[in-house]
Amino acid sequence: MLWNTLLLALRAIRRNLMRSFLTILGIVIGVAAVITMVTLGNGATKSVSDQISSMGSNLLMLIPGQRFGPGGGGAPNFKFTDVEAIRNQISGAEWVAPVVNKGATAVYQANNWATVVTGTNNDYFPAGNWELAAGRTFNETEERAGKAVCIIGETVREKLFGGQSPVGSEIRIKQFSCEVIGLLKGKGQSAMGSDQDDTVMMPLRTVQRRLSGSQDINRLTVSVSNSASIDGVKNQLTLLMRERRNIGESEDDDFRVMDTRQIAETLTSTTKILTMLLGAVAAVSLLVGGIGIMNIMLVSVTERTREIGIRLAIGALEREVLLQFLIEAVVLSSIGGLIGIVLATGASLFLARLMSVPYLFDPGINLLSFVFSAAIGVLFGFFPARRAAGLNPIDALRHE
Repeated sequence: MLWNTLLLALRAIRRNLMRSFLTILGIVIGVAAVITMVTLGNGATKSVSDQISSMGSNLLMLIPGQRFGPGGGGAPNFKFTDVEAIRNQISGAEWVAPVVNKGATAVYQANNWATVVTGTNNDYFPAGNWELAAGRTFNETEERAGKAVCIIGETVREKLFGGQSPVGSEIRIKQFSCEVIGLLKGKGQSAMGSDQDDTVMMPLRTVQRRLSGSQDINRLTVSVSNSASIDGVKNQLTLLMRERRNIGESEDDDFRVMDTRQIAETLTSTTKILTMLLGAVAAVSLLVGGIGIMNIMLVSVTERTREIGIRLAIGALEREVLLQFLIEAVVLSSIGGLIGIVLATGASLFLARLMSVPYLFDPGINLLSFVFSAAIGVLFGFFPARRAAGLNPIDALRHE
């Protein structure tokens, strides 16, 4: 009986193909919108997570002051002795890199490019997951003496050297020349939207003497060893810096210890909330599609009143008529769901490439959207089906 009822439903749908297509259009759009929004949201979340991971694993950053922005609210910067203290007293600190950033214009022959010069040491590279595409890092003599050598990022190479190899060439930073000894592998954008490859790295003392003119250090980057607890190292760093900066027990810290895990959790939770919100908004169109199915099924019941009357008169049971129209509504919504899934897959692949985020196929949201679309057919198809099953055979046969 169920098979015959399904064939009757398909025959009724085929009888009015254009009307059936327009009826399921709301379901198609709703399913496609929900799947596309969730898929792109998951891709954006994965992209943010990957970008933060590219900054370095198990990473802690010490920044002066309790607010964002230059100067840290008047808090004193760090000194090189702080770097030595962390190395000697924090056993879980695998790499400790001081960081001084200064904006400057790099010049090579007729090309120039405004970039960020970073003064640091060799610990900065393993701590931040930086790899060399060519050349080498600083040697001990260059770090100690503050030699004019530099390692450039992929963006700087492209802007100054084009397709040439920069290693061995000299670029000019402000009033001094700097030998390029290395080229970094590209990382792309950071989670904050900045270009990580737009950088020129020099020994710390070089930047302090020639660019900043002071011994201050803007930031300390500490990479925690895998065998140590990040939270434990974070607490040790806080206690050590409070002691070194002579902060009393009742006084607040004049520095911050930022954990890349917390940054990742904050950003990914934000993108997940936005994904859920967009998915919920898109799901509203599924309800609109369900209302369209109910409307067209009521019209179909009115058009086929005599057919229903004949079926009831020759012995069809009310539940059989109910099942026929209910299955017809479910078939309509299910076909809409399948078309929506195919459409969403194509749209997600295209938009993911356009937005430069990874495409992550989520079988859960695809299955849920299909089941939800079928449930919409049951929910909004039940009332028209119940109305058809409740018709009086005599009145139905008299209907014109």
